[in-house]
Amino acid sequence: MTAGTMPSYDELPELAELGVRHSWGLLPHEAGTLAFIDADQVRRAAATVTEGRAIALSEPIATFDQPLFERDALTHSVVEVGRNELEDVFDRFNPQAYSQIDGLAHVRAREFGFYGGLVDVDEARERLGMHHWAQRSICGRGVLLDVHRSRQARGEVDDPTSGSAILPDELDAVAREQGVALERGDIVLVRTGWLEAFRDLPAGCSVTTWNGLHAGEATAEFLWNSGVALLGADNPAVEDAPGSRDAGSLHRRLLPGLGLSLLELLRLDELAQACADARRWEFLFTAAPLPVHGAVSSPANAVAIL
Repeated sequence: MTAGTMPSYDELPELAELGVRHSWGLLPHEAGTLAFIDADQVRRAAATVTEGRAIALSEPIATFDQPLFERDALTHSVVEVGRNELEDVFDRFNPQAYSQIDGLAHVRAREFGFYGGLVDVDEARERLGMHHWAQRSICGRGVLLDVHRSRQARGEVDDPTSGSAILPDELDAVAREQGVALERGDIVLVRTGWLEAFRDLPAGCSVTTWNGLHAGEATAEFLWNSGVALLGADNPAVEDAPGSRDAGSLHRRLLPGLGLSLLELLRLDELAQACADARRWEFLFTAAPLPVHGAVSSPANAVAIL
């Protein structure tokens, strides 16, 4: 089945009592929704480059000297290996603590397993591991939906740390405001303003709330029917926190359910300003996951090129 003939969200089968619809068997295990990106889409994405300006989307690691959620901090040392040579040594590096991409073996749907119904952890790491994405790399049309700017333009007091949920109707409204239409295979980035706000917080401040996508089924439906290939945000989880039990987990709906991966803690403020200045919110997006066999996440290594 090709990307263009995919069933709509409400036609997808459901995982029993979880209330999670899935695309198992419709997309390759190792690719998930990245399979929506074909060569024609990459060529069209490349054609959006008119200024030749590259913008890195990874936040400096120093911003997270004390990583969130008690994750270990990276230890970095430089050693002399000869009279005229230096080398880096990294220890206790957890990609989840910094700007990163979730692999499809990052989250399972309880007893139903990881994407494709893979229950065994070793098999999931082999078939869904980040080494597949490192080999294919990630390149396509990026679209920035600047929710934070949109809310401010409407005169709202938008505190990115308040835990406000972003509903699908708002994503659609922001896209229309920006004059951009989502296309199958797009890499969609959502700016909440959270990372800029986080930089101003006192060191060691407890982080429990942030604005993000509502975790309910309507969000998953919007993303699947729009053909989103990859989804990212400038907050710690893409979905809002603390969220609610009624809404459920967007991670579970997307990763093991639809095969749609997430980019978290992206640096989007410079890109947002560049898009606003150019009055266009599409660009060439690239990411290069580390080629670590069986890895379940990776540094994002993402770049937007306008």
